[in-house]
This record gives sequence, structure tokens and C-alpha cells, in this order.
Amino acid sequence: MGSLDVSAAAVSCGDRFSWFCETVSSDLMPVSLSTQHTTGFRAKITQLDLGAVRLSTFAFSPVMSRRTSAHVRRGDPEQFQLALVTRGAFRISQLGHESVIDGDLVLTDTSRPMENEGVGADGLVEAVVLQIPRTALPLRSDRVDRLLGQRIPVSGGTTAILAEFLGTLLSHGPQCGGEEINRLGSMTLDLATACLAQQLGALDEAPAEARAQVMRQRINAFIEHNLGDPELTPQAIADRYNISLRTLYNLFREEPFSVAATIRSERIERCRVDLACRDLSSQPVQAIAARWGFSSATAFGRAFREAHGMTPTEYRTNALHT
Repeated sequence: MGSLDVSAAAVSCGDRFSWFCETVSSDLMPVSLSTQHTTGFRAKITQLDLGAVRLSTFAFSPVMSRRTSAHVRRGDPEQFQLALVTRGAFRISQLGHESVIDGDLVLTDTSRPMENEGVGADGLVEAVVLQIPRTALPLRSDRVDRLLGQRIPVSGGTTAILAEFLGTLLSHGPQCGGEEINRLGSMTLDLATACLAQQLGALDEAPAEARAQVMRQRINAFIEHNLGDPELTPQAIADRYNISLRTLYNLFREEPFSVAATIRSERIERCRVDLACRDLSSQPVQAIAARWGFSSATAFGRAFREAHGMTPTEYRTNALHT
């Protein structure tokens, strides 16, 4: 199935729930659905194909869903589905595990019977679902079974990194081309693998690229939160994570920018945004540069001109008079 973007808003009010049932069963997987909100039922489903995986968003009025062994026999996409509940809550039951998921992650298996109920305090439930082919997840299925239907807290570490990455994909993924989409899909699979492996206490068993992807995301987050520190250098990052400079450079070998170039480009972008801000127009250019880690006015001016083809002062003048 290709990408999907459908909404119940295009269907007459009386037919919306029936439409939702048919759409879920035909385009996703066979299930039995029921609701107490047939009048004014709301639903929207979008999907972004990422090659190795698929990312979907669901927003709908609260429903109860039941997938039996008969449903599995009728149709099975053979996927693990890792859901991030972003609004309302889900009550999930699978393989003897029962959980209430509110703002966290939960893993389910389409090849096993399951039940879930959406609970929306304001009449709507929303979730982001990463659909992973069973054959693509490089973890032992008997170990993964321990996570099914269990709440996976988004409290930090790889789970927080994955949740933030999925949000970025939803915002910017649709604008990416085919080759870049496939690369993003591989990155997403690596992050999801590392996230689940960590929950199993087996991060060392995850593929090397999955572990490397997690480390890159951690380093990128560290860079983002420390751009204003003029002492932020590749050596400082290597020391922070107790790795060698060679290891750090190898982590970013296949990335569009080196570590040093990433720091520089992020600093320049923060400066560009501030230079175009009318509320900061009275602040000297060098004060803005210093806020984002440039200790040398000359080095900042040279780097900004290389990036934007004009001096910081020229850019500010143009930005504030357009």
C-alpha cells in the first residue's frame, strides 16, 4: 500500500463510522470496531512510507478495537506496531499484558490477537504509529514478546530520542525525496531497534548501526543544547561521551556534515534567526554572535558570509526592511 491521507470529514455524518471501519479493515488490518460516538464521529489517517518502515498518524473519536485469531487469519500485515500516544489514552491488552498508555509508547504485534480502547477526555484520541515489518526487526521474537502490550515510558534516553525523531519526521518527511526517504526509514528502524533493545536490557545485542544511530542522536541533542558554549568542540564532545576523536569522526562519516561543521552551521542558523528578529534589532551583531558561541567577530563574519553570501550586518538590514 502506498501513502494514505484520508479524513472522515469528506464523508456524510451518518456514514463516518462505517467509513472508518471499512478503511481500517481494508487498508490497515481486519479488526472489529465499536463506538459510542457514531453521531459526529471524527477520524483522520495519514501514512508516510519510509522504505524500511511506515509512519502513520491516527486521530479519531474514542473506539473499542478487537482483533481475534479469525481476523489474523483473514489478513495480517505481519508487523510490529510501535505507537506513541500523543492525545487521550489507550487501554491495551495483548499476550496477557494489559496497560493504559497516556503520552508513552506501546508495542503490539499484528500477528497476535489484541484488544484496545481509545479514551479521549476531549472527544479525540491521537497516536503516531511506526509500522515495522516483523522480518525487519533484528531482535529475537521471543524476547520482543515480553514488551507486547506494556507501557514504554518516554522519560529519557532512547525512548525520548525516538519520540522526538518521529515528530521531526512528521513535520519534514513529506518534503523529502525518494533516496532521502529511504535513508530516513533506515535511521528510524535503527532508532526503534535500539529503543526496544534497551527496554529488554540488551542494547549491546542491537546491530552496530542501531547503536551508532542512537549515539549520533544523543550527540546532536548535546550540540543543540550547548551551542552557546564557546568551548563546545569535537574534543569536548568526545570527552563528554568518553570516546576517542577517531570514533566521533567515524560516527559522522556518512552524515551530510562533520561534527565541527554541524556545530558551525547550527550556530550560524541561530544567529541568522536572531539577526532577523525585530525585537533584537538593538542588540549588536557581536553580542548575538557571542550568545551562540562565536568568540571572534572576524571568524563569525567570515563564516556567515560563506553561508549566506553577505555580512551579518547586510543580512540584518535586508531582513528588517522586507
